Amino acid sequence: MVSGLESLLKTIRGCEICTDLPLGPRPVLQAKKSAKIMVIGQAPGTKVHATGIPWNDPSGDRLRDWMAVDRDTFYDDGRIAIMPMGFCYPGRLARGGDLPPRPECAPAWHEQVRAALPNIELTLLIGMYARGYYLKQHKSKTLTETVRRWREFLPETFVTPHPSWRTTAWQRNNPWFEEVLIPDLKQRVLALL
Repeated sequence: MVSGLESLLKTIRGCEICTDLPLGPRPVLQAKKSAKIMVIGQAPGTKVHATGIPWNDPSGDRLRDWMAVDRDTFYDDGRIAIMPMGFCYPGRLARGGDLPPRPECAPAWHEQVRAALPNIELTLLIGMYARGYYLKQHKSKTLTETVRRWREFLPETFVTPHPSWRTTAWQRNNPWFEEVLIPDLKQRVLALL
């Protein structure tokens, strides 16, 4: 186990566990010991891989809207830590979309990163991969059922779907998400920032 957050982040950014990635390894995450909020998503897309900036795409714009934070606040690593399930871009599916996060990543690093962030008061689990990894036996059969139970995971954990364009139809079919859950999320984020 690596000691010290800065040393740990340096080690992670040099990680080459997955040398067979289509664009090569480029771990993307942000954290400082003072962060109170942690965002755990799935894996970087090609835009994030190219820039090295987490959630630097339209999904990130939607996530920031859900949280009611601007880019400067979101990228203030002393306030918000960001750690995907897979730190590197995993590649594309033949039928479109990205591959799932590589399974080696979270077991190798997540526990160490979380242990190095003692001030985290709220963790956002974004999408099915984060939900599956962190909620394990507490998750429902579907993302919708789990997200509908968001209050059961509070005050430490908040569960949302992935904020990609694919979520648009899901949101239309689940108006409670925008009417009740999003205002609660915004309020909790504001209270911590």
